[in-house]
Amino acid sequence: MGVPVVRIRVLVVDDHRIFAESLAAALAAEPDVDVSAAGSGPAALRCLERAAAEGRGYDVLLVDAELGILAPAGGRRATGPVAVPDRPAGGAPADGISLVAGVRASRPSVRTVVLAEKDDPRRAALALQAGACGWVAKDCSLQRLLAVIRGVLRDETHLPPALLTGVLRELLADRKHRSESEQLVESLTPREREVLRCMVAGLGRKAVAERLFLSPHTVRTHMQNVLGKLGVHSTLAAVALARRAGVGPADPKPGQVLAGDVVERGSQLA
Repeated sequence: MGVPVVRIRVLVVDDHRIFAESLAAALAAEPDVDVSAAGSGPAALRCLERAAAEGRGYDVLLVDAELGILAPAGGRRATGPVAVPDRPAGGAPADGISLVAGVRASRPSVRTVVLAEKDDPRRAALALQAGACGWVAKDCSLQRLLAVIRGVLRDETHLPPALLTGVLRELLADRKHRSESEQLVESLTPREREVLRCMVAGLGRKAVAERLFLSPHTVRTHMQNVLGKLGVHSTLAAVALARRAGVGPADPKPGQVLAGDVVERGSQLA
C-alpha cells in the first residue's frame, strides 16, 4: 500500500477575480494541495467557518495585502500610505492586514501569507505584527510560493531578502515608540489611567462621570491632566498613544464600582 498524501488546504483571498482564480488553478495542480478562493474578507471568514464546521479547516491563507482598498476613478489602486483600521464598520475585516489579525485571533492554527504587488517595509512590518507568517511578491514563481506555504507550516517566517533591513528598521522604530508611550502612561495616576481607558472606549465626559461616580468638572480636570502628561493636545492623540502603549478600553460591564471609587465619591459628597 502507498503512503497516504498529507494534503494542504489553502484559501486564496483576493478581490482580483482573474488573479485569484489563476493562482488557485496553479496551486490545485499540485498533488498535495486543495485550494479554494474568496473575493473579500467577509467571504474568507465564511469559508473558514464553514470548513471548520465540516471538520476540514484550512491550513494556509494567502491574503492580498491591498484587499478591500478601493481603486480611484482611473482604475489603479492608491499607492500612498494606507491607514489600517482595527476593524471596519460592520464587524468583518476588509483590509488584508486586518483580516490577518482577525484570523490570528480567532483561528491561531491557520497560517497566513500576505501577497503583495510591491515591497513595502512598513506594511510588511504591520503584517508580521498582525500575525502573518510571510510576505511574498505576487509575481514570484509558483515553486517559490509553494516553498513558502510548506515553510510556514513548519513555523518558518518568510520575507524577501530585500525587505529584511527595512522591516527590521520599522519593527525597532515601533518598539521604541511603544516604549516611550508606555513610560508616559506610567506617569499617570491610577485614576487618570482609568479615565484614559474610558477615553479609549470612546466614552464622553458625561459617560465617564457616571461610570466613575465623579462630577463632570472632576472628569474634565482628569482629562486635562491626562493630555498634559501624555504631551498631546486632543483626545484622539491620547487614544492613539494609549493604544501604542497597549492600553485597552475600560471594561464595558455596567454598574462596576472600581477600586477607590467609594473613597473618592465620599470625598466629593463631604
